[in-house]
Amino acid sequence: MRVEIFSICDAATADGGKLNILGGFDTIWAGVIPAVHPQCALALRLRFDSSEGAQHGIVVNFVDFDGKHIMPAAHGTITLQFAPEQKSASANLVLNIQMLRIERLGEHSIDLLVDGVQVSSIPLFVRKSP
Repeated sequence: MRVEIFSICDAATADGGKLNILGGFDTIWAGVIPAVHPQCALALRLRFDSSEGAQHGIVVNFVDFDGKHIMPAAHGTITLQFAPEQKSASANLVLNIQMLRIERLGEHSIDLLVDGVQVSSIPLFVRKSP
């Protein structure tokens, strides 16, 4: 399994095998704490070899620097379809997030688990607006 794309962004869609990403970022500038980010999305593209099987469990955790969840974990299952001659297949996933509430400044983490194993993590910085 390979993570080809893992990004937090302003918006994303997945349609017809295409993943469309708008406004990738890693920092939220907060005027006040707690901060509420009204709209964002998490965009993922995962590639699996046919030998890895067709069904996989996915979990996404948003946690602060102490490991406390800043939103409930997102759980899902993906099912891939492999043509007989196809050695790998990809899955595009979009998690739309509304009203993301962040209680503390600092470096947060967005962690991706596939089949119970953490395979990737990206930072989300929350900083005080200048």
